[in-house]
Amino acid sequence: MFNTIIGTVLLPPFNLILLAGLGLWLARKRPRLGLSVSALSLALLTALSTGVGARLLARPLESQNPPIRSPKQIDVQAIVVLGGGRVLDSPEYGGEDVPKMTTLGRLRYGAYLQRATGLPLLVSGGAPDGAAGSEADMMARVLRDEMGLPVRWVENASDNTAQNAQFSAKMLRAAGVEKIALVTDALHMPRARRAFEQAGLTVLPAPTAFVTGERVSLKAWLPGWRGLHVSYYALHEWLGSLWYRMHRQSPPTFKSAS
Repeated sequence: MFNTIIGTVLLPPFNLILLAGLGLWLARKRPRLGLSVSALSLALLTALSTGVGARLLARPLESQNPPIRSPKQIDVQAIVVLGGGRVLDSPEYGGEDVPKMTTLGRLRYGAYLQRATGLPLLVSGGAPDGAAGSEADMMARVLRDEMGLPVRWVENASDNTAQNAQFSAKMLRAAGVEKIALVTDALHMPRARRAFEQAGLTVLPAPTAFVTGERVSLKAWLPGWRGLHVSYYALHEWLGSLWYRMHRQSPPTFKSAS
């Protein structure tokens, strides 16, 4: 809950709403300053809502780990797929929990790598949302029942990226695994990779869901929900990385839609 509140306050759009409110409060005694602060918050919100503005935040993160070009030639011992959220009690699936699109994209890429290499799979994710079952159990079910793939390890106790790394590394080392291909979003990869390397594993990044590879069109200059979503995600990762550097520990994950 603490991480959720902090993430909400520091990330858009709520941080910019607070800034606009501060500007209106200041305007009572210092109109020019107050209106300037409010105008700045509106300008930032507009910029972060555009595809171009979002790319400025996302590209430095995504460029750190390029995509795998030859999956059949990767030199690792296992594939680790990180959870990214779920939809609870989906009525069209008889009330079962199902992966959010973020998680489903990671599962799909993990399945692609598994079919290309034949390597064993580990899925990682607990129940940070307070649900009875874990994300990892749900992910394993989808891989087995819907994609027809075996899952060797299910790490279902972690609540954040640092714990994903710590708990997964313990399971893998017990099986003699030291080198992994790590599957998560390209935006999340720098922080996730650092956490898994700190946990003692050799990591081959296997990023997916790139958001900066699309051609810049006229639409990218217009504000919209997608631009704001990418900006939120990118700022979430920048803040997590900053926290890691300040505290010199595995970076926490603010609970969010990612």
